[in-house]
Amino acid sequence: MRILACLLLATASLPALAATPAETMDAFQRALAEGRRDAALALLSPKVKIFESGYTENSRDEYAAHHLDSDIDFLRTTQARLLRHEERRDGAAAIVMRETETTGSYKGAEVHLFGLETAVLEQRGDGWQIVHLHWSSRKAQAK
Repeated sequence: MRILACLLLATASLPALAATPAETMDAFQRALAEGRRDAALALLSPKVKIFESGYTENSRDEYAAHHLDSDIDFLRTTQARLLRHEERRDGAAAIVMRETETTGSYKGAEVHLFGLETAVLEQRGDGWQIVHLHWSSRKAQAK
C-alpha cells in the first residue's frame, strides 16, 4: 500500500501534457516566463533539438544545462506579444509557426525584438510534446 501511495504522489506531481499543439506552446512559453523549469522541461521531448542564433542544443538535458536559465531570466523581465500563429497537423505530428514582439528590459538594456518560432510537436497519448524548436529574432527598427 505504501508503494502505491508513493507512485500516486510521484505521478500526481508530473505536469500533464497539453491537449493541442497550440496549448503546448502556450504552456511552454508561460512556464518559462514564470520560471517553472520542471513544467517547461516536461513539455520537451528528451531528444528535442533546439536551434537558436546559429547554435544547437541536442537534448532536453543539454538545454537544461546550458540555455534554459537564461531563457527564463529573459522572459521573466520582458513581455512577449503573439502577432501571428499558424498550425499544421498531420496525424501525430504538428508544426506551429509563430511571430512575436518582445519588449521590456533585460540586464539594464531596453529590448524591442520581433521573433520567429517554428516548433515541431509529436502527439504522446492525449497530449503533445515538443521535439524541435527553431528560434530567431531581429531588433525593431528605430523610428
